[in-house]
Amino acid sequence: MFSNKVLLITGGTGSFGNAVLHRFLNSDLREIRILSRDEKKQDDMRKRYNNPKLKFYIGDVRDYQSVLSAMRGVDFVFHAAALKQVPSCEFHPLEAVKTNVLGTENVLEAAINCGVQRVVCLSTDKAVYPINAMGISKAMMEKVIVAKSRSSAHTVICATRYGNVMASRGSVIPLFTNQIRGGQALSITDPAMTRFMMTLDDAVDLVLYAFEHGMPGEIFIQKAPAATIETLALALTELLGKPMHPINIIGTRHGEKLFEALLSREEMVAAEDMGNYYRVLPDLRDLNYDKYVEHGEVKISDAVEYNSHNTTRLDVEGMKALLMKLRFMQAAVRGEQVEAEE
Repeated sequence: MFSNKVLLITGGTGSFGNAVLHRFLNSDLREIRILSRDEKKQDDMRKRYNNPKLKFYIGDVRDYQSVLSAMRGVDFVFHAAALKQVPSCEFHPLEAVKTNVLGTENVLEAAINCGVQRVVCLSTDKAVYPINAMGISKAMMEKVIVAKSRSSAHTVICATRYGNVMASRGSVIPLFTNQIRGGQALSITDPAMTRFMMTLDDAVDLVLYAFEHGMPGEIFIQKAPAATIETLALALTELLGKPMHPINIIGTRHGEKLFEALLSREEMVAAEDMGNYYRVLPDLRDLNYDKYVEHGEVKISDAVEYNSHNTTRLDVEGMKALLMKLRFMQAAVRGEQVEAEE
């Protein structure tokens, strides 16, 4: 399906973009375009891969014209550009809106106007029952995706939603690893806090599954195990040969949840179990209020959300086994100086 096609990755210099390149740079795609704001990261990527198939576009999803310039002649889009750090979005919520909501609108509008065949947008578990600005902006992004998919006759727009991507840039695993190596106590918010655990390869697999099976407005979720932060910390200290490493409990930070949800109770009613994945069908009702007011949904009362407390729970050994699938962790155990997964 990718033969002789052109793929655009927004925010393509990030962890997800690099993971896609590891997988597809030697495929039969004719061209892979990277749209991002950071010229330094683009230059690093250009030198690292040194592949004529890779094309770089300096731009910002906030700027429609720069998106339009990169979109012309594109067949497929993976929309990964976003503000993802909870604290920065919390203190600058309008910046999150500009990138995550309005930027997504720009990407989708440009894709429709340029006749792009398929767009897959990347969302997050923080969009489910959001309590922080990052999650709220991503929840609104998902609403934009569903709304645009209703009117995009020739462009299929769908989305994926996933939890923590282990060892990606800005995630807690590189932080804990550096603290252990530097002899610093691990900073843990709440030992009982749970998070979904996914590898970057899992994230790419999920996007490809959505790309292949997605219909307009659908959201795809990969079933994933979870672990407590305490389990993660113990697994890391054991893998790095420091099982008695000190741990400092600092308490829950502003904007953090005890657990995350990948599917809300309301969505579970409309979700299709695809084996390793859930497919959430879009709500395609129009503004006929009778459908909202006069007719409810009895099944919602009995549904249960899918969250990191009720999914498969990893113990320390299971967490260690999952960690050792990461190139980052394999190098760290060998004692090499490593950066977050790319």
